[in-house]
Amino acid sequence: MISDNLIRNQINNTLQSTNIEGLGEKFEGKVRDNYRNSNGMVIVTTDRISAFDRVLGTIPFKGQILNQLAAFWFDQTKGIVDNHLIDMPDPNVMVVRECESIPVEMVVRGYITGVTKTSAWYNYSSGVRNFCGNVLPEGLKKDQKFDHPIITPTTKTEKHDRSLSREEIIKEGLVDADLFDRMAEISLKLFDAGTRIAANHGLILADTKYEFGLLDGKIVLIDEIHTPDSSRFWFMDTYQQLFDEGKEQRKLDKEYVRTWLAGKGFLGDGDIPAIPDEVKIEAAKRYMQAYELITGRVFEAVPGNPAGRIISNLKTKGVLM
Repeated sequence: MISDNLIRNQINNTLQSTNIEGLGEKFEGKVRDNYRNSNGMVIVTTDRISAFDRVLGTIPFKGQILNQLAAFWFDQTKGIVDNHLIDMPDPNVMVVRECESIPVEMVVRGYITGVTKTSAWYNYSSGVRNFCGNVLPEGLKKDQKFDHPIITPTTKTEKHDRSLSREEIIKEGLVDADLFDRMAEISLKLFDAGTRIAANHGLILADTKYEFGLLDGKIVLIDEIHTPDSSRFWFMDTYQQLFDEGKEQRKLDKEYVRTWLAGKGFLGDGDIPAIPDEVKIEAAKRYMQAYELITGRVFEAVPGNPAGRIISNLKTKGVLM
């Protein structure tokens, strides 16, 4: 684990945004800058952090961690479903095959938790008992394990995600029944693989989301997989005790930042509270720890100016002329 001082020194040198001339047409997401050109897509994972459908600022080294961790998981799960990754010319960059995006995110939940408006616990504690077509029994407690994982899809092309059932998604024409069912089957297989690999490293994969595209009619996994942005990870060794005591789980994901914001009364509306450096440092350390525990590899941070490094590496690899 790298030092707090190294992280602190990087706070003013994070990758907020990119504008790379000659790389293609740019489309900016919450975290990723996507460039489309005649050879496909180039995705730059920035250090931006989002929660409650809002971009909050940046976390040092976050983009590098997400990108490298997604690449790890793409490799681990390629036997389940093909993915869009072609090459990684820089720690923050992927060259990928461009796919026809599917406007539905497949959210798989093994536990009932979360503070966002689309999370299972937020809805359950608000009285919802039929969540995205899943009938939930009375008496569930926060962070309790479901008898089996459930799927709670959301839209992904709108400003604010909407949680919908399978029937609602089909009725709205977002995808047809066959495509939805194929995505659901793949999602459960991916979640099972993620759960097993995380458990081998002392972690619980509480929930996650998957995004898919179509390439020549085939379903392809895109974006990211099992990262601290798209997933909730807890420590296995303290889960039961903390659950029994009604305490917060030890987290290795951006739920730490979400919880801090919720404690300030922010759930997506109004002004975003300024995130203190200490919270940013702690968040960065959790992202790094997640990377190291999941992959079994030491995280090798690349400090300095990421924007300049990215352009240099893209030119060296022939991605940028």
